[in-house]
Order: sequence, then C-alpha cells, then structure tokens
Amino acid sequence: MLRNPRREHAVYGLGVLAVTLARSRNSRSSRMRSIWDKTWLLNRDQFSHMPLLRELQENNPNAYRNYLRMTDSCFQQLLFLLSPYIMKQDTCMRVAIPAEQRLIATLRYLATGRSLQDIKFTTGISPQALGVIIPETCSAIIQVLQKDYIRFPSNNQQWQDVAAQFDNLWNFPNYGGAIDGKHVRAVPSPNSGSYYFIIKGFAA
Repeated sequence: MLRNPRREHAVYGLGVLAVTLARSRNSRSSRMRSIWDKTWLLNRDQFSHMPLLRELQENNPNAYRNYLRMTDSCFQQLLFLLSPYIMKQDTCMRVAIPAEQRLIATLRYLATGRSLQDIKFTTGISPQALGVIIPETCSAIIQVLQKDYIRFPSNNQQWQDVAAQFDNLWNFPNYGGAIDGKHVRAVPSPNSGSYYFIIKGFAA
C-alpha cells in the first residue's frame, strides 16, 4: 500500500491538536479545582457567626439559647453524642469543617428554614457543602437519639399511658400525643390573598 505523506501529516497534526487540547483542559480543570473556596469562606472562624456565638455563650446565655434553640449544656451533650458520626479527617488539601460547626449549621437550618445560599453567609460554609453536611447531621441525630429520645409507643398499653398523660395535663381525653410542625416558606399562588399566610407573617 502506497504511503500518502499528506494524509499522514494531517493525521499527525490532528493527533497533536487533540493532545494539546486535552492537556489544556486538564491543566485548566486542575487550576479551577485548586481554588476550593472563596477567600472569606476559608476564613470562616473570622467571618462567620462563630465569634458571636462565643460571646453569647459567655455573656448572654438567653440569646445563645434563642440562636441555637437549646441551652449550651444541651448543645454540648448533643455534640458529644454526634461527634463520632459527623467528625471528618483533615486532608493534605484542606482542613475539615469541625463537628461543632456542622451541628450549628444544621440547627440554624432547622430553626430558621432559610435557604442554603442564605445560611452560607452566617456559617461561612458553601451551599454545596451545606447540602451534604445538613442531611448527614440529621441522619446522625436520628441515629443517636432514637433509642432514648425519639420514641413512639410500641404497644396498646404505651399508647394508653400517653393518652392518660395528655388527659391529666391538658384535659384532653383519648389523645395519642402531639408533634410540633415545621413552617416552610413558599411563594403563594397568584391572587390567593391571605390563604397561604400564617401567623408568622409569611406564606407557608
């Protein structure tokens, strides 16, 4: 078979172009991945709510409780139980977000119902990381608390005991207990008036 120098040269040129483009793309991707977070996110201990929480913890326990919806002793006990499940190892590329900050971010999300994009500015944690941290922490909370704290009656007698307690406390007979609700902010339907608005002043 006769060689075609022109064709061989074209194939060679195409191969060189493909290799060059691949190397350029890999180099660009490597440079993009090397910038893990924005600078202020990397300095979350300085720019997040952590300094404020330290101040409230020491000098204003009522405000601290309002912020986390629990006392400091309750928070510390919960953190102790959760830490083995939510603590991450540091790597050569970045320092892991501490278990304490993971729990605080989750509690603020559950307490306020704000978006991850919004919580980013108080926690100093990116929305992408929060989208992983919050479900993981919630699963850990269920795992460590379900035995002693998150329980439902398992037989008829236990249901009757709950109903009796409700009757004694609230004069409400034959009631099987109560569960608190969670208001989720929503965009109301057009021309719906006050149908979707609740006592907290927003649509849910």
